[in-house]
Amino acid sequence: MLGVVAIIFLVGQQLTTMFGLFTYMSVLVDHSGADVWIVSKNTRNANAAGPLPVRYVDRVSGLREVEWAEPVIMTAGETRRRDGKYEGVMVVGLASPRLAGGPWAFEEGSLDVLLDHEGVTLDAGDLGLFGDPEVGDIFEINKKRVRLKGITKKIQGFGGTLVFTNRTGARGISNLPPDSCSAILVKLAPGTDAGAVTAKMQRLLPRAKVVPTKGLSTSTRAFYIINTGMGSSFGFTTLMSALVGIVVITLTMYTSVLNREKDFAVLRALGARRKDIFVVVFSQGLIVGAVGIFLGFLLLALFLQGTRESTLPTFVPLWFPFVHAAFTLVLCLVGSLFAIRHATRVEPATAFR
Repeated sequence: MLGVVAIIFLVGQQLTTMFGLFTYMSVLVDHSGADVWIVSKNTRNANAAGPLPVRYVDRVSGLREVEWAEPVIMTAGETRRRDGKYEGVMVVGLASPRLAGGPWAFEEGSLDVLLDHEGVTLDAGDLGLFGDPEVGDIFEINKKRVRLKGITKKIQGFGGTLVFTNRTGARGISNLPPDSCSAILVKLAPGTDAGAVTAKMQRLLPRAKVVPTKGLSTSTRAFYIINTGMGSSFGFTTLMSALVGIVVITLTMYTSVLNREKDFAVLRALGARRKDIFVVVFSQGLIVGAVGIFLGFLLLALFLQGTRESTLPTFVPLWFPFVHAAFTLVLCLVGSLFAIRHATRVEPATAFR
């Protein structure tokens, strides 16, 4: 059971943390409310898109399949804290009055605070990095005056602290020319063929990249996994956890059979067939697996509950518990194969030695 618990908890802890980091990587894309993104050519990472002409907004807005299109500015910034130190941020500028792509969860304030020319938001989990400012406090980003008007809840980016503001404020912070933006969010009219409209806009804007929201989210995550070594790191740790668990299961089950070799011999002498012995050992493996899976998920649930309000990123997809439990049960049964093989080969005469 200890081996099964180790697989469930250790592998589960690693993977839920990795899934949490996935949500950080593409948080702006996943919560943008848009169906399609228009970014600069060859963009793979939504957080590092190049400049794009704002006039593209007018081009796609004229299509009957488009409900709305809004430009967004995403730029790196540097914030000066009260103690004189500097902290890197990612500034996201939204177009008024829709403020598409803006924050979706607030601890204090609402989306309307970004209509203020100087208004910005910080996440509650990042306030400590800036000396715990309060709503209404003034600070600087790239030597531009801004005012904290709202506090978001669990909206954090992979590359740094997310600061939301309006497009005018973001343009002043980034020094982008008036005719440029970082991306264009497009919402399609209900009932339209997303694939056909995406292809149509791509033909209309050959110098840009038109990609569905899910596609950009996937490419952004893949970019970080491949280029940061995160995939190999988490993959190696997960593999080692699984190997430790299966080794423990194999040795324990095999030792259990060795200690009860005469018991199996007596069963054989009483007329038990090989398949009866197989059922006994196989059932033992199932019971150990089921109880270990339950205890492992119990520990994993306690871990997730304990880190719920922390800055540690964790996320559990709906399919994950079922796939993880099935995978662990298979490993448990695989670990029992050596024990089953030895148990079914026990000779009845062994009982009389």
